[in-house]
Amino acid sequence: MSDRAALLKGIRVWLVFFVVCLVLSGATAFPLVHELRWTEDVLRSLCVPDHLPALMAWITRVRQGLDAADTQYPFVLYGTDWLAFAHLVIAIAFYGPYRDPVRNIWVVEFAMIACAGIIPLALVWGPIRDIPFWWTLIDMSFGVFGVIPLYVVRKKIKRLEALTGTAPATTAAQ
Repeated sequence: MSDRAALLKGIRVWLVFFVVCLVLSGATAFPLVHELRWTEDVLRSLCVPDHLPALMAWITRVRQGLDAADTQYPFVLYGTDWLAFAHLVIAIAFYGPYRDPVRNIWVVEFAMIACAGIIPLALVWGPIRDIPFWWTLIDMSFGVFGVIPLYVVRKKIKRLEALTGTAPATTAAQ
């Protein structure tokens, strides 16, 4: 296998991994009410309330809030449907780098910026929305862990670009 083919394969494997994680994290926003009920039941069966009472209290509070919203104001949950949809749409954008990584490196760089943006969003809106700080750290971890495969992909794309001597197309305005 040539260096170019090996790089292309590595890029595609990492992109597929990232897209699968993105789709899974988005798809979990659709059945949120049922997921929280299930999660609470599983945590109780594992004796989590005895060992991590703050986590259990938070999960119970969130589940109660979702139950109330689902019963009285189901339209509020429509926002999480859009969140899920956004994840799916963003995942589709990665077809570009999968097909032509050098030309579409901007998608990877855009996603890296989005991952970085998770941190200030969580730090600002977490306290405003009364989210426990330890949960804010969990939210921020999505950006930290999300940027890792993207960073690997970007490095591989840059190596592929240097190897093939092709640069992404530029516009006349540049």
